[in-house]
Amino acid sequence: MLEKLKKVIVQSLLLASSTLPVAMQVNAADNQENNQEQTGKTTWSVNAPQGKFKDIHIDVSSGTWMNVDVSPDGSTLVFDLLGDIYTMPITGGEATPLMTDIAWQMQPRFSPDGKHIAFTSDQDGGDNLWIMNRDGSHGKAVSTEQFRLLNSPAWSPDGNFLIGRKHYTSTRSLGAGEVWLYHKTGGSGVMLTKRPNEQKDLGEPAYSADGKYVYFSQDATPGKTFHYSKDSVKGIYKIKRLELATGEIETLISGQGGAIRPTPSPDGKYIAFISRDDFSSNLYLYNLQSGEETKIYENLERDLQETWAIHGVYPNIAWTPKSDSLVFWDNGKINQLDIASNKTKVIDFHVKTRKKIQHALQFTQVIAQEKFDVKMLRDVKISPDGKQVVFESMGHIYTRNISEDKVKGKPKRLTKQTSHFELNPSFSRDGKKVVYATWHDQQQGQIRVVSSRGGKGKSLLKHKGKYIEPIFSPDGEMIVYRKISGAISRSQPGILIQAFTLYQQKGNVKGVHLS
Repeated sequence: MLEKLKKVIVQSLLLASSTLPVAMQVNAADNQENNQEQTGKTTWSVNAPQGKFKDIHIDVSSGTWMNVDVSPDGSTLVFDLLGDIYTMPITGGEATPLMTDIAWQMQPRFSPDGKHIAFTSDQDGGDNLWIMNRDGSHGKAVSTEQFRLLNSPAWSPDGNFLIGRKHYTSTRSLGAGEVWLYHKTGGSGVMLTKRPNEQKDLGEPAYSADGKYVYFSQDATPGKTFHYSKDSVKGIYKIKRLELATGEIETLISGQGGAIRPTPSPDGKYIAFISRDDFSSNLYLYNLQSGEETKIYENLERDLQETWAIHGVYPNIAWTPKSDSLVFWDNGKINQLDIASNKTKVIDFHVKTRKKIQHALQFTQVIAQEKFDVKMLRDVKISPDGKQVVFESMGHIYTRNISEDKVKGKPKRLTKQTSHFELNPSFSRDGKKVVYATWHDQQQGQIRVVSSRGGKGKSLLKHKGKYIEPIFSPDGEMIVYRKISGAISRSQPGILIQAFTLYQQKGNVKGVHLS
C-alpha cells in the first residue's frame, strides 16, 4: 500500500510541477546574471538589495533559538545562527559557514544519505523549502510559493521527498498550517493534512523511521479562533500522527502541559517531544510500544505554546544515528543528552563571521509646525438639505459648503473658541443647529449647541462628565447622548435624554442606564 501511495504522489507531483527540469535549475546568483544579460536590466534579489551597508563582526560561542541536526554517520552537526547555516564536528569546535548571505536561511536538515541539506530560505522573496549539497554548494528551491509560504523541511526516509509546513492566513494576520509533500526535484506539492480552521496553528512535521507515518503538532484548544490567553497546564498543543497509507489521523500525545516538537528516533522505538510542567518546558520520551512517557531533561528555554509560532513551537532537535543520544539547543548552547545515563554535556561551538547591516533610512521631520495639511476627517455629517457638511478634525469642528455634489470654498471653524476640544457634530432636522460634545482635561465634558452658520456654542448640562455622540430628536425638542466612564470619570454610563429649547434647558435629564 505504501509503495502504491508513493507512485501516486510522484505522478501527481510530476504532473503538477511548474518548475524547470533539475538540469536547468541553477542557483540564484546564476539566474540573476543570466536575466541581466538577456534583458539588460538589474533583477531584484534579496541578496543584492539597494542602499548603503556596513560590515559588523560577529564572534560568538552562544546563540539564540538555534535549530540543530546530526548527520547520518553521526560525525557532523549542522545548525543555524542569525539566519546563516553552519556545520562543525559533533565534538564541537570552529563552525564552518555554508550560507552567510543577506537572505535568511534556517532549519537545516541532513538528507538520509548525508549528501544534501534541506533548509528554509527567503532568498526568492519569501520562505520556501530549499536543498543544497552538504558543502553548501548548488542551493536550489524545491518549492516556489509566493503567497502560501513554507518552512520546517523534513526528509522522507528514502531521501526522495520533503515535507514542510505551508502557512495560510485569512481575515487575521494570524494563520493556520498544513503539511505538504514535495519531491526533491520540485513541483507544486501535495497536501497531506488539511487545516481544520483559519487561525489554529499546525506544524513541526516529521517522518517516522519506516516512512509509514508523519507526525506533527497542532493547537487543539477549543474553538476556531486564536486567543493569546491560553492555559498551558490544561494543554494547548497535541502531537498527532498521519498514516500515509490510509490518510487517517490520530492523536498520539496530549494532556497536561501539551506536547510539541515530535522527533522520532531512528530505531523507531521512541518519540522525543517537549511538554510543560507548570511553567517549565521539559524534554520527554514517548515509548511507541508501551505509551510510557519519561522526563529526561528539565528547564529548557521556554517554548512558544501560548503564542503564534509558524516556524515551530521550539527549535529542531535531533537524534544521533544509534538512537542513544539527543542533540538540542538550550540556554544559548548546543547540548547532547545521553539517554542511558541521562547525563548532558555542552557541545561548544565558535562562530566568527561578518554580516552586512543596512543603514536605516532617516528623513528629517519638522515636528512643531505652525501649519500643516490635515489628511483625516472624523464624524462627517451632511446637512438635511445637502448644502453643507460638518466634520471634526484635530479637535475642532469645521463646515464647508456643497454645490452640485462637490464641496466648495474653504473649510471654516464653526466656533472660534480655543479652550476645549470639540467632537461628534450632528445637524438638527431643519439644518439650523449643530449639537456636539466637548472635552477639557480639567473641566471634563459638555454637550453644546451652536447655529449651523457658526457662533458661540451654548452649554446644555449642569454637571461635568464624559459625554459623546449627541443627536437631535426628529422634532428638535430633545437631544440624546451617551454618558461614558473612564479614568477620571467613573460615573455610571448610559444613554441620556435632554429636553431642549433653543439654547435653554427645560426640565430634568432622563437617563436610560446600561448594565
